[in-house]
Amino acid sequence: MASSNSYKLRCSIPGHEMDVRGLAAAVFPEGAFVSVSRDRTGRVWVPNSSPDKGFTEMQCMSGHSNFVSCVCVVAPSETHPRGLVATGGNDNNICVFTMDQPQPLFTLKGHKNTVCSLSSGKFGTLLSGSWDTTAKVWLNEKCMMTLQDHTAAVWAVVILPEQGLMLSGSADKTIKLWKAGRCEKTFTGHEDCVRGLAVISNTEFFSCSNDTSIRRWLVTGECVQVYYSHTNYIYSLAVFPNNQDFVSTGEDRTLRIWRKGECSQTIRLPAQSVWCCCILPNGDIAVGSSDGILRVFTEAEDRMAGAEDLQAFEDELSKSTIDSKTGDFGDIKMEDLPGREHLDEPGNRDGQTRLIKDGQKVEAYQWSASDDRWVKIGDVVGGSNEQTSKNVMYEGKEYDYVFTIDVNEGGPSMKLPYNVSEDPWLTAHNFLQKNDLSPMFLDQVANFIIENTKGDVVGPAQPAGGDPLTGGARYIPGSSDNRPGFGADPFTGSGRYIPGSGSHPSGPAGVPDPFTGGGAYSSAALRQTATNIYFPKTDGVTFEQANPSLIIAKLKELNGAAPHEHKLAEEILESLERLLVCVCESGSSDPPPTIQQINLLWKASHLPEDIVFPVLDIMRLAVRHPQVNETLCGEAEGVQLCNHLLSLMRPEGRPANQMLALRTLCNCFIGRHGRALLMAQRETVLSRAADLATVCNKNIHIALATLVLNYAGCLHSQPDLEAKAQCLSVASRALETVQDKEAVFRLLVALGTTVASDQTAQDLARSLGVNSQITKYTSVSDPSKVGECCQLVLKELQ
Repeated sequence: MASSNSYKLRCSIPGHEMDVRGLAAAVFPEGAFVSVSRDRTGRVWVPNSSPDKGFTEMQCMSGHSNFVSCVCVVAPSETHPRGLVATGGNDNNICVFTMDQPQPLFTLKGHKNTVCSLSSGKFGTLLSGSWDTTAKVWLNEKCMMTLQDHTAAVWAVVILPEQGLMLSGSADKTIKLWKAGRCEKTFTGHEDCVRGLAVISNTEFFSCSNDTSIRRWLVTGECVQVYYSHTNYIYSLAVFPNNQDFVSTGEDRTLRIWRKGECSQTIRLPAQSVWCCCILPNGDIAVGSSDGILRVFTEAEDRMAGAEDLQAFEDELSKSTIDSKTGDFGDIKMEDLPGREHLDEPGNRDGQTRLIKDGQKVEAYQWSASDDRWVKIGDVVGGSNEQTSKNVMYEGKEYDYVFTIDVNEGGPSMKLPYNVSEDPWLTAHNFLQKNDLSPMFLDQVANFIIENTKGDVVGPAQPAGGDPLTGGARYIPGSSDNRPGFGADPFTGSGRYIPGSGSHPSGPAGVPDPFTGGGAYSSAALRQTATNIYFPKTDGVTFEQANPSLIIAKLKELNGAAPHEHKLAEEILESLERLLVCVCESGSSDPPPTIQQINLLWKASHLPEDIVFPVLDIMRLAVRHPQVNETLCGEAEGVQLCNHLLSLMRPEGRPANQMLALRTLCNCFIGRHGRALLMAQRETVLSRAADLATVCNKNIHIALATLVLNYAGCLHSQPDLEAKAQCLSVASRALETVQDKEAVFRLLVALGTTVASDQTAQDLARSLGVNSQITKYTSVSDPSKVGECCQLVLKELQ
C-alpha cells in the first residue's frame, strides 16, 4: 500500500476534445472544479458516488468563438450565492457564467489579443492578463483600469489578499506589483517568460517560468528561494492550504509535488504538455494536459483508483514517445547505454530518470519512491542515430521544411520555414505576425503544417499541440493655507507676492465653506449633525487670490535681468498688465480682454522656465475669464495649452511652475470650454499630475488634490466608470505620500464625490483598499473637517 503522503491516480476524465488549458476549484457544488479547453468549452465537474471515484459533467459552458485559455471562479455574493465562472479566450474576450447556465451571463470586451490569465478578488473584482501586453481590472461588467508597463505578453496575473495589490507576470521576464493601478515594483530574476503566479500570503508569492525555475518572493522585492527540478517550461502552480507546500506542472510531462522546499514526488503523464493544475478542497490535485484528458490525483487511499485503472495508466505512460531534445536527455548514443539489468539497481530519489537499451529501442524509466521500483515512462526517439534534418536553407538557416503559402489569390506567395521539433501552432502564429496577416488564419496554417509533416512529427500528432507562443520553441519575445491671505511665497521669500494661494470670495452667510473657512459654498442652511456638507462637491474649486501689482512688479524685475533674446518689449508688459487688471477686477469699466492680449499671454508663457512663473500666475487668473477660457481652451488651441502645462509639470521641473500649472488647470474648470478640454485630456492630465505626489511641496499637493476633486465633481453624475477609476487610483496613490491636512481633506472629498451614489465606484474603492488606507484620518480633529469628512467617506463604503 502506498504511503499516505504519496499521490496516486484517482481518475482520468476524457472530458475535452483538445488541450485542457485552465482549471479552477469551484465553490459550488462541494468538491467540484471547472476546466477550459481549446475545444472552445468550459465544463463543470462534480464528484460522483460511483465505485470509480470519478467525476460527472454537470455543465458545459460555451460562449467563445476560439480557444478558451484560462478560467477563474468569482467568490459568491448576494446576487450570485453560488459564485461565477470567468473564462478568457483567444477571441480576446472574457465570458462570465453562472454555475447553472451554458451561455454567458455577460461578456467583457476590451483586450486586443488573447486573454491568457484571470484572477478574482474581493467585491467581484476581476483581473485579466493578455497577449496585448496589458492587464485589466474589471468590476460590474466594466473595465476600471488598464495596467500598462509590460513590454510583452502578460501570461500570469493574481490579486493578493492585501486589498489593492495585484501582480502580473510577463514574457518580458519580469513580475510587476500594482497598487491602485500604478506599478509600484518590478521583480527581476527569471531568465525567460514568467508563466505562472501563486499567492502564499499577504507578503509572499511564487512564480514559475520557461527558464525551468520556481521562485519564492517577498512583496517587498526580495527573492528568498529558487526551486529547481523541472527540465522544461513550467506552466502552472498551485499552493496547498498550509501556504507552504505546492504543486507545479510543465512541458516536461510532469506534475511535481513540493514539500518543505523539496520536490518530494514526480508524476509523469502520457502527454507532452501538462498545462494546468489546481488543488481541490480535499487536497486532491486536478491537472489538465495537451491530450485533452483531465486527471485527478489523491493521497487518500480510499479515493485512489483500483489496481486495474492504475495499471492502465502505467501502460499508457509506457507507450509514450519522448523526443530526446525536449526530454532533457541530451545527445543519446545507443551503444553507450546499459541494458535492462541497469534497472536492478534502486533509484536515489523519486522522479529520477534512467535510460536503457532494449534491442534497437531506447526506453526511459522513472524511479517511484512510493512503489520502490522503476516505472517505464516511454520510448525515446530523436537521438544522434536518427536523421531528421532535410537541410533546406532559408534566410541563412537550416530548416526541415520551407513551405510556399498563397494567402491571397494573385498576390505574392510567402515562405513558411518549419522544423519538426517546433510546435506548428507557434510557427503559424509567428508566420501570421511576421506577414501582418489576420489571426483568423491560425487554424488553417497550423493544420496545413500538421497535415504536410505527419511523417516527421515526433509522437502522436496533437490537433492543437502547443501554446501559440511557447509550445515547442522559446518565446523571446510654496506655503499656503485654505484661509485668504495666509502663507508665504514658496519661491521668492517673505514680503513678496503669493501666487494664487487658494482663496474664494466670500459666499452668502450660512455653513462655513470647508475649503476656505469663509462663506457658505452650498445651499444648506445651518449645519446639522447628520448633514454631509462635504460631498458630493460638483462645483469646481479654484485658486482666486491675487495681488496684481506684486505680480507685475515681479514680472518686470525678472524681465529686466533676462537675456536680450528673452526680454519682453515694454508694450508687451503693458498689454499683460492691462489683461491682468481686467481679469482681476470684475466690476472694472475696462473693456474685455482682446485676442491680441490673449495671444501675447500665450507667447509669454513660453519664456525660459526660470523666469516664466509670473506669466503663469497671470494665466492662472486669466483662464477664469470667459473670453480667455474660450480662446485658450477651445478646440484649436486647447490641446496645445494642455501639452504646454503638462511639460511644465514634469517631475524634474521647477516646483513653482509645477504648482502654477496645476492651479491653472484647476481654474480652467470654471469655463465650459476648459471643462470640455480637461475631460477630453483626462487620462493624460491625471497621469502626469499623479507623478507630482512624490514632490515634497505642500502647495503642489493641495493643487494636485484640487485637480482630482474637480475631475471627481465633473464625473459625479456621469456613468464613466473608467474615468472614476482613475480618480480613485490617483487619490489613493496621493494619500500615500501627502501629509498636508488641507491636501488630505480635498483628496477625501474627491473620494467621497467619486463614490457617492455609485455602487460600482464604491465596490472598486473597497477593492483598492481605500477603507483601510483612510481610517487613520478619522481621529484628526485639527482641522475637524478632515476627521468628519473621512468618517462620511467610510460610511459610504460600508
